[in-house]
Amino acid sequence: MKKLFLLDGMALIYRAHFALSKNPRFTSGGLNTSAVMGFTNTLLDVLKKEKPTHMAVVFDTDAPTERHTDFEAYKAHREAMPEDLSKALPYVIKVILGFNIPVITSDGYEADDIIGTLAKKAELKGYQVYCMTPDKDFAQLVSDNIRIYKPARMGNEMEILGVKEVLAKWEVERVEQVIDILGLWGDAVDNIPGIPGVGEKTAKTLIKQYGSVENIIANSHELKGKLKENVENFAQQGLLSKKLATIILDVPVELDEEGLEICAPSKDLLEPLFAELEFRTLGRRVFGDEFSITEMKAASVQTDLFGNPVNGGYTSLTVNTTEISEPEVPVNIKNINTVEHTYHLADTPEKRAELIAMLKQQKDICFDTETTGTDANFCELVGLSFAVKPGEAWYVPVPATEQEAKAIAAEFKEVLENENIGKTGQNLKFDILMLKWYDIEVKGNLFDTMLAHYVIDPDTRHNMDILSENYLNYSPVSITTLIGPKGKNQGNMRDVEIEKIKDYAAEDADVTLQLRGVFEPQIKQVESEKLINEIEHPLVYVLADMEYEGVRIDHDTLRDFSKLLETDIAQLEKTVFEKAGVKFNIASPKQLGEVLFEKLLLDPKAKKTKTGQYQTGEDVLLALAAKSDIVRDILDFRQLQKLKSTYVDALPQMVNPKTGRVHTSYNQAIAATGRLSSNNPNLQNIPIRTERGREVRKAFIPRDSGHTIISADYSQIELRIIAEISKDANMMDAFIKNIDIHTATAANVYGVAVEEVTSTQRRNAKAVNFGIIYGQSAFGLSQNLGIPRKEAADIIEQYFAQFPGIKTYMSDTMNFARENGFVTTLMGRRRYLRDINSANATVRGFAERNAINAPIQGSAADMIKIAMINIHRELKAQKLDARMTMQVHDELVFDVPHHEIEIVKPIIMHNMKTAIKTEVPIMVEIGSGNNWLEAH
Repeated sequence: MKKLFLLDGMALIYRAHFALSKNPRFTSGGLNTSAVMGFTNTLLDVLKKEKPTHMAVVFDTDAPTERHTDFEAYKAHREAMPEDLSKALPYVIKVILGFNIPVITSDGYEADDIIGTLAKKAELKGYQVYCMTPDKDFAQLVSDNIRIYKPARMGNEMEILGVKEVLAKWEVERVEQVIDILGLWGDAVDNIPGIPGVGEKTAKTLIKQYGSVENIIANSHELKGKLKENVENFAQQGLLSKKLATIILDVPVELDEEGLEICAPSKDLLEPLFAELEFRTLGRRVFGDEFSITEMKAASVQTDLFGNPVNGGYTSLTVNTTEISEPEVPVNIKNINTVEHTYHLADTPEKRAELIAMLKQQKDICFDTETTGTDANFCELVGLSFAVKPGEAWYVPVPATEQEAKAIAAEFKEVLENENIGKTGQNLKFDILMLKWYDIEVKGNLFDTMLAHYVIDPDTRHNMDILSENYLNYSPVSITTLIGPKGKNQGNMRDVEIEKIKDYAAEDADVTLQLRGVFEPQIKQVESEKLINEIEHPLVYVLADMEYEGVRIDHDTLRDFSKLLETDIAQLEKTVFEKAGVKFNIASPKQLGEVLFEKLLLDPKAKKTKTGQYQTGEDVLLALAAKSDIVRDILDFRQLQKLKSTYVDALPQMVNPKTGRVHTSYNQAIAATGRLSSNNPNLQNIPIRTERGREVRKAFIPRDSGHTIISADYSQIELRIIAEISKDANMMDAFIKNIDIHTATAANVYGVAVEEVTSTQRRNAKAVNFGIIYGQSAFGLSQNLGIPRKEAADIIEQYFAQFPGIKTYMSDTMNFARENGFVTTLMGRRRYLRDINSANATVRGFAERNAINAPIQGSAADMIKIAMINIHRELKAQKLDARMTMQVHDELVFDVPHHEIEIVKPIIMHNMKTAIKTEVPIMVEIGSGNNWLEAH
């Protein structure tokens, strides 16, 4: 069967770009590759799953079309293309041509018209045609042999729409009536006016009754009221809109079957392109495991790709090629086989003694550990590597026997525990934690290359191999060449011959040392020496101690709680069935949607997903919860199920058999704001807003009956920080006088005395206080509070009138960001905002909200980090047995012997309050108990 896929290029590229907008992908040179990566993944998925025999990608050109002639305002209001997308576009074209897929355009016609023309021509020649697009207008093209193919997105499966699906979705008798609905309804995106007052629902009703726009106009006398008036007054506009929405099917473009035929991708074009874009995984997906961007990292070659006919005379897209760097001679990335090096094996007592003597003479050393796994609390030491100058390193193997391993490790205690010898490494927390299990307490000033790069460039990846390739033009030996690819059959370093481990391990230390040489001057350039030396590096020791310590879990509490949740879930299920009048699978979005919107008719305007089932996400259900108690029950059911599976039943499985405790892993170099995250378990996500959610904290208990849990939590820290940064007199005054900030805000906004503030006024003020931090609009506030938009706008206007310092802060911060491309926290942590001057309002708005929020959230993150460092130091200095065990958002948790409680509480309180010197008083709530819930 001949199977032709026609891709709506620009629609798919936009979709790919914005799908990754919250977590964009950048190359080391700062190119945003989200659109290229997303489009390429989509292309590969289609080629693999659908196995088309023919394909083309179709684009518009800048030339005006007949639609622009007919209606000058056509597409006039479209936002400018985001700058990152504009820069990525030439690379997308190059990817397409690298796959030997033709790019088709035709001046004077849109992509829709070209696709429509080719689809109809191909249908006549016996093809099954798939128009691949998220654009609803293509529904008018569907026939027995032409379908719409909507690619998978946001967890939804791909969707194929044929005649049956289109007729059902648009509620029409004939496919061509889609055009009539579009003509009546209009299209805000393309600025097609339609007939005023006619939306989707009315348009479908009218077409069902009259069949076409022309027939509606002819029978307008049968209509009533405003609808009759609008149809008669805007009849010509309706007919014009129908014409604008009609896809042209006679574009002067030929169906070149040979040119459209799928063939093998061009390795010569794609390999250097993927290397330049740093597409490691995609490269292996296309060319197999042997692909490596390290073999060649060449800049794009532009010749023969743009402005010339390709594949049988189709016109290629004209793109601004200046966005692609000038062609360069391909550069071979260096590796262990092409660079001179001296790597020693220190595998005898004599060689180790010689190495130790040399290391003791150094001011700084670089070291690394080789282990049998990636969980430092549950793997074994295989060896140690050291470097003190580029090109030379040492590897010390360690036996499998624990006693022998500890004996060899002990030989290096005097070096690793020497405070006067600085320590360099990549992700040093892992190595420090690993060595704790071998009775070594690493000491000395740290330089962590992962954290250094995080401070320099927080938005990109900090993996050592990537850093080496990008900054040293050097590709380290891949661990998969030693122990095999990731998966259940992967081996470990114990199984690898010593010579290979030696080169791999020594190279790690050597490369890390060289990366330090690159990053040190860059840290000075971004004025981050204080940030890394006084916060990030000292925090490594704190987190290593916390992870080593872990926290005890009460299995009985969790087991009992699991049974209780099981009962609650069963009762909720029964209640839902009774209210629905039918039994169904509540966890099935399809069945749930049918019950809520077809049987119970809770929302006549209920939206559907791309697969045709009703949307039943949390946001949809929350919007309905106020109207229906069955929806509240369903939300409770979901919440309890998640609580049970994610925490109550999962936590016991995470207990380390060596310690009997749960050891979370803190991530210091992930969140661009500076906040810590954690995993296995993710402590930051333990629910606290519901009574049942808070119950999970009961299971976190002291180590024994002689200890207690202490919890200390910053109170309204982000609001206090915005008051501090903005110096707003009214907000500062409220905090200084210790008046409830939301009540004080309400009193100011509504112009009433503090004691006269109502609960509703306080609730509204609280929403504004927190909404302002995240750049909330009047629309967002109205949605949040369920009040009219005008009222929300008035509240915000009055808020800024009463707190002018906040408005000034926002304005000044935005101006600073526009001029400098970043904002900073109180401690100088930078958040880069590459889109702050974008011509695209959506993209720019996201950057502006980050500009307002980052200094606040980042300063709160810096504050708790400094507090952790200072508390940790004081507990050690006083030789106390109390231990910090957890950090969750603005809260610290400690495991403290009973006799130390009154000593430790003031230490915690003082250091949390004074972490950063502020005029606004910092408040800390502290409590103790037999479990975390009691303490909190």
